[in-house]
Amino acid sequence: MSVIIKARNIVTRFGDNVVHDGVSLTVNTGEIYGLLGGSGSGKSTLLREFILLLRPQAGSITVLGYDVMALNPFQAEQLRRRWGILFQSGALYSSLTVAENIAVMLQEYTNLSSDVIADIVNIKLNMVGLPKHAADLYPAELSGGMIKRAGLARALAMDPELLFLDEPTSGLDPVSAEGFDQLIMELRDILGLTVVMVTHDLDSIWTIVDRFAVLGDKKVVAEGDLDTVMQNSHPIIDAFFKGERGRIRSRHGN
Repeated sequence: MSVIIKARNIVTRFGDNVVHDGVSLTVNTGEIYGLLGGSGSGKSTLLREFILLLRPQAGSITVLGYDVMALNPFQAEQLRRRWGILFQSGALYSSLTVAENIAVMLQEYTNLSSDVIADIVNIKLNMVGLPKHAADLYPAELSGGMIKRAGLARALAMDPELLFLDEPTSGLDPVSAEGFDQLIMELRDILGLTVVMVTHDLDSIWTIVDRFAVLGDKKVVAEGDLDTVMQNSHPIIDAFFKGERGRIRSRHGN
């Protein structure tokens, strides 16, 4: 199995606040990979480093074969076209319709005609389970679940190889969250995506994530599939998986 993301000995600090102090992990092609950890553990910070929004003070990050610490502006722009991103809030442009939001990247980075772009928008809407009429709605007219799906459709607009998700089920009711998880798994299988998701949702970890890293103490305290991580006796692992919520989820999982 080939490696699509490799992080080694990442050090990140903001002033005197050290967020990462030697973080290392590996994401393999075709898997759904989770970044798990408590508040302030640096999950979203690490994600932003993967997508070139932040730069660590030390260490190395390779994404899709590129050393992201050594990219020139042209290489960075080309690399960004190969991934899609769904931010926690959806991050839709409030003044644009859903269709216009999905079309933004296509209009900026391709020479496709407006008719072809409209066809692609409809395909992406259908792909994420949104009705056709949602194309003409504005973000303020959407439910939380519809916002997530519209954001996902936009993230998929350029047919990426790699999909980054920041707390994708945050704010959703349990039924919507389960439906979104299933959608992510189906899209991974159909489109051949690699998915990296920041999550604290134990249901997602149990049901769709292939492997994950648990961040804590400024490092990765465990990495692997669920069975492997559960064998780790680190207090952070115990807090996540062996507390009451973890025991309840474990019983349901069994």
